[in-house]
Formats: sequence, C-alpha cells, structure tokens
Amino acid sequence: MALDNQTIQKTLIDQFGLSVKEFHEQHDMLIFEVAPDTLHAVVQFLKENDQMNFNFLTDVCGVHYPDSEEDRQFAVVYHMHNWMDNVRIRFKTFLNSKNPTVDSVVDLFKSANWQERETYDFYGIKFKNHPQLKRILNMDEMESFPLRKEFPLEDEGRTDKDDRFFGRTIHNC
Repeated sequence: MALDNQTIQKTLIDQFGLSVKEFHEQHDMLIFEVAPDTLHAVVQFLKENDQMNFNFLTDVCGVHYPDSEEDRQFAVVYHMHNWMDNVRIRFKTFLNSKNPTVDSVVDLFKSANWQERETYDFYGIKFKNHPQLKRILNMDEMESFPLRKEFPLEDEGRTDKDDRFFGRTIHNC
C-alpha cells in the first residue's frame, strides 16, 4: 500500500500527540508543525520507521517572522522525501527570539551539516550537538546575522543615489 498524507498524519499524531499539529496540504504536500523539544525524535521516526521511510533530507533552512510573538519569531523548515513512495513533506519548528535553539539532526543526516551551518550563519539559529557549528559563508568576525529582518534593506541616509533612476518616483505625464 502506497504511503499517503492521511496515513502520515495519523501515524505522527498517534506517535507524538500534541507535539505535531497544524496539518494541512499544499500542492499535495503534507505540511505541519513540530514542537522544538521533539523535533529530533520526529525526524528520527520519519527516517527509521519502516512505514514512513523518509530516507532523504532535502533541505533545512531558517525563516524570521519579526512581527510574530516572541516564541514564534524564528522557524527552522525541514523538507523530507520518501523515495520509495515518492512522497514529500515539509514541517517547521518555531523558536524563541531570545534564544533560537533546536537539536541538530546531523547524527541522522550528514547532509544537514552544511544546511544547519548556513541557517546559523544567516539567522543565528543554534543547533545543539552540531559537530562544528560556525559560520560557513560570512566572515567569522561578523557580529550580525544578515537574513534577520531587524535591519533595513537600504541605508536611508544615502545621498549618492537618485530615486528617479530606480523607478521609485511617480511621474505625472
């Protein structure tokens, strides 16, 4: 029997209860949330359970939601793929803005190593038990995390540019 989204959802709820929630589908892909304290166990279950068999971690990335409440300002997004049944899933875990930390899954998927490092480098999200959590693209001396939305996209004090050349003015014809 092929694996379907309803089976995945029911199996996860049976196994993890309220630690998995907000299930919905988008473009036939199951999407849900995972509590940060059970994230590692959920990923391990998805990989190692014979029925689930999500044997490929496609992506790990971060998101910053600066207008959300404090305990949901950062999210780590995971995409996994079951090659046997050709099923993909996406799930998020939301983190506190004061200390955005979640367990690393490098022990389960070696490919998470650089993906978690990149997420740390750009968002400052820490991955507990990561074997070498340090910047991967930015300079080690850098003190900020460039994809956090707490910094303006442009320097408002710049005087060396004219907005007319950037399509930012309305011309009355």
